[in-house]
Amino acid sequence: MPRLGVIGWPVSHSRSPAMFAAAFAECGMEDWSYQRLPVAPELFDETAGALGASGFVGANVTIPHKQAALALADSASDAATAIGAANTLSFAADGSIAAENTDAPGLIAAIGRLTDLPAHPSALVLGAGGSARAAVWALLDAGAAAVSIWNRTPGRASALAAELGARAVPAPVAADLLVNCTSVGLQRTATDADALNQLDLTADQVGSYACVVDLVYGGAPARPTPLLAAARAHGADAVDGLEVLVAQGALSFELWTGRRAPIEQMRRGAGIDSGG
Repeated sequence: MPRLGVIGWPVSHSRSPAMFAAAFAECGMEDWSYQRLPVAPELFDETAGALGASGFVGANVTIPHKQAALALADSASDAATAIGAANTLSFAADGSIAAENTDAPGLIAAIGRLTDLPAHPSALVLGAGGSARAAVWALLDAGAAAVSIWNRTPGRASALAAELGARAVPAPVAADLLVNCTSVGLQRTATDADALNQLDLTADQVGSYACVVDLVYGGAPARPTPLLAAARAHGADAVDGLEVLVAQGALSFELWTGRRAPIEQMRRGAGIDSGG
């Protein structure tokens, strides 16, 4: 039985198993399976390195392992190498591991499908981890006029900006597009105002962006993250993390199976309303 999975810490919130189950059902792939793989950082290399021998064809990689995934791989795509992070690992019969990054094209696909931004928008990326690396690279590669990076640890923003050709900023700045690549909003214990404060933003500031993308998702599909709730309240375009999840997951599905991804079925499996 070919096996797939998603490696993260935490990973209990992931909708990927349901999304891939829907794809398998639509394509008649009853013998395929997809599971959550909760792996602490100190166990990542050992665990991921053993997946191929355990029957795994591939694995998606999420917070906080994306840079470790690239380092573990025996080979990597040009995009993953340029980004410096991987979210997709493929395990070959000879034991080798190949790294890919479907986060970058998945983000651009989701934004293009759901919004009507200028051809060369300015963008602000929040965060400096693996997802932020993919977002910054993808936006610059797609022709963004300028990309700024804010992070709670300024030094990390500066290092990433210098590496990829963006600009580090000490506080959120005006832009056409705002992309949250931090984990703020994943845990729904704080108030909306407290969550936005962790991003150095107010609800009114969020409303000043024409489009807001939040890579975080979780909880009931109808319950947006604090960031997206503020965006929608002010009339901004809002792209939920589930849409980005589906877009990048579809690319991973095609890479591993050689089949065209049934995107609408994957959207429903992820919990996205068919009318959304």
